[in-house]
Amino acid sequence: MNRTSDAATRRPPGERNGAGSGRRGEGDRGASGRPTEDPRAPLPSHVRETPELPASASDALRSALPGLGIEPIPALLDALEGHLRLLLAWTRAINLTAIRDPDAAVRLHVLDSLAAVPVLRARGVDAFVDIGSGGGYPGLPVALALPARRALLVDSVAKKVRFLTTTIAALDAGDRAEAWAGRAEALASDPAHRGRWPGALVRAVSDLADVAEVALPLLAVGGTLVAWKREPVSAELAAARPRIAELGGGRAHVEQADLPGLEGHRLVVVTKVRRTPDRFPRDPAARARDRRAAPVS
Repeated sequence: MNRTSDAATRRPPGERNGAGSGRRGEGDRGASGRPTEDPRAPLPSHVRETPELPASASDALRSALPGLGIEPIPALLDALEGHLRLLLAWTRAINLTAIRDPDAAVRLHVLDSLAAVPVLRARGVDAFVDIGSGGGYPGLPVALALPARRALLVDSVAKKVRFLTTTIAALDAGDRAEAWAGRAEALASDPAHRGRWPGALVRAVSDLADVAEVALPLLAVGGTLVAWKREPVSAELAAARPRIAELGGGRAHVEQADLPGLEGHRLVVVTKVRRTPDRFPRDPAARARDRRAAPVS
């Protein structure tokens, strides 16, 4: 049942992302070919312009992939490392992540994202929308490792989409991933995307009811929502269940990210079982009013 019609692979509303976009100026490379602490300097647009990861980070990534059922082939490792190298280089000028240590970033960004790959493979999900993609986690590593037929990385912040577009081009991943600047609510109002996607990924701090309201309208019936959470999650999940059901979601279940260093990390998985009513998703202000009105347990 996890299929996307051709409409789900059409261009989203907005302009086409060119392979050379996502830059602060034409060329996007410093004279030294290395990132600089100067926030006014051009940002790197090629992996070769960034420092290599320390051996400890590369080794940790390579050794962890088989535990997720992912073969650590050189091309995949190069792409996963290249994404992270660009993220860390851009973060010197643009705050894309608070995690600056490469070893921690491998664990808390790359491997945490890839924990969803076994879930998605088991459900036959080969195309998905990543809502609030930010620096590209989880969407880009998941698209590379599945591998995905199509992945749409959505973020409302222009500088983040600029980074995503640059990174997709640098990794030559435009055949399977693209970035789009805008809110998921706008995407859900587009008939080319509403109710069309087999998968939706959300790795954010929003509560589960809010995550479900933004993501489930985009899913086809039979599609899978994966939301990243940390323990404790039981109370939040219980509070979200009525909204999930109202949105057309089935019973949510929780899976553990079974990797060293990710203890307490959880994946909340919801299958869409019926069509989402047209009134959803509501605007952020309406959802915020609901959260303020919710009883405190």
